[in-house]
Amino acid sequence: MVSTPASSVDFDEVQLSLHRTWHQLESFAASFCALDFIGGVRSVFFLGILAGGPAAMWSSYVITMIFMWISAAVLAEICSALPLSGSIYIWAAEAAGPKYARFIAFIVSFWTATAWMTFAAGNSQTTANYLVSLLPVFDIDISGGINNGNIKWRAIVWAVSEGIFLISISMNFLPPRWYSNVFKFTLGVMAVDFLLNMIWLPIGVSKSYGFRSAHDAFLTTNNGTGAPPVWNWMLSFLFTSGTLVGFDASGHIAEETKNASVVAARGILSSAIATGILSFITIILFLFCTPPIDLWLTLGAPQPFVQIYALALGKGGAVVMTVIAVLGLVLNTSIAILAASRLIFAIARDGVLPGSHWVGQVTAQGQPQNAVTVMGVFGVLLLCTILPSSVAFTSLISAGGVPTVAAYGLIALLRLTQTPYDFKSSRFGLGKFKIPFYISAVLWNGFLVAVYVSPFTFPVTAQTLNFAGVIFGAVTLIAIVTWYVTPEDRWLRREHIKAMLEYAERPAESQPVGDLSHNAK
Repeated sequence: MVSTPASSVDFDEVQLSLHRTWHQLESFAASFCALDFIGGVRSVFFLGILAGGPAAMWSSYVITMIFMWISAAVLAEICSALPLSGSIYIWAAEAAGPKYARFIAFIVSFWTATAWMTFAAGNSQTTANYLVSLLPVFDIDISGGINNGNIKWRAIVWAVSEGIFLISISMNFLPPRWYSNVFKFTLGVMAVDFLLNMIWLPIGVSKSYGFRSAHDAFLTTNNGTGAPPVWNWMLSFLFTSGTLVGFDASGHIAEETKNASVVAARGILSSAIATGILSFITIILFLFCTPPIDLWLTLGAPQPFVQIYALALGKGGAVVMTVIAVLGLVLNTSIAILAASRLIFAIARDGVLPGSHWVGQVTAQGQPQNAVTVMGVFGVLLLCTILPSSVAFTSLISAGGVPTVAAYGLIALLRLTQTPYDFKSSRFGLGKFKIPFYISAVLWNGFLVAVYVSPFTFPVTAQTLNFAGVIFGAVTLIAIVTWYVTPEDRWLRREHIKAMLEYAERPAESQPVGDLSHNAK
């Protein structure tokens, strides 16, 4: 790493040309809407029913919430000191110190780019599952049956998933001012969804199959995974953590946010706290309002909640709730693509991706639309895994989670061992809690990595193999090879980081917007 002063670096050379017009609302919404507490809990609720049952779901969530808040605080601290696009890989690089910065940057950049792109693809399949789950509600049968073992059924899910993904991608070509309204509209949809579940669903349940008792809601256990009892319970953390991974999205749009050293860090922490509280309320609501486990397990649809809404609210009610859920998830996926495209842009801007010059270009309005296109191609190809695999859904969830929690844990580990007293400029310093927080984040996220790479269905066969670990290993290997063959003066030079930081801290009115010349060195 060269220690050239930031003032000697041409800003055009590092191509910092994103618009910078968003405020606290957009920063909060980037993470809060990407997390999507109501959609997140509902979409993978059935995984919790299978892994541990109600007793594991609420108790594991309390643990998850506390440790995810600690992880968010660790990221908020370093985000405040380095509010840059690409955020998490730059945070990891600087946390590693000069000796290991470049190597760590390569690893984490590949991890996080894979995680966010995989998440967007998996979320599109989640959305498709809602739509196709209306078929059994209206007694529409599919040749071969409505199950993931049927290739015809998987082909339908694949086609719908691809269509939804393309809709979400297309929204990212809206001008920044228009996309600000997408954030606001998404918050509104989530509020309506939450209120209808809090009010309409309990009314419907009271008039149909009835509420669960406190014993059923809090103490019932279940093993639907076939795993040994203890590990079956541990697999409940796939459900609980899945609703709280992704709060770093606020950091990805930091260079598009005014007063980013405060606003972006606040967006990370506040979105994690708000999502945790609202998700817990939603979990408790659903534990009382969903039918008994034996009835739940007979629901023959990829998204059981659609049939639950039909039982409680009638077919019309199921359609209304499904449409709202689908709309929220499409918007949620679009925001995830927004965060991922900024990450891809940043990596390209720093010169490591093949075709970096093209990928790192932006429009006259300050948008990295070529990065969005790359995101689209990757997602379309990744969704094709639905066709050969009957467990593509849980594997995509895991593949999106593993690299992210691994990055969270690695940053905490590097802060603990390499740079515990650096980044004193942070507005969100952890003070006397820093060491306990770093240790907690390392242990917690390390445990989550083990959960995410574990098979979810036992005994394990070729058809039920969780390929998340394979993806994670392959991506890590590619990152190491890329680091080895890329010249040291080509990517993530220290003077570039200093220049980016200086640029990000400049007043918005002094920052140029447009397609600046790019020099991927």
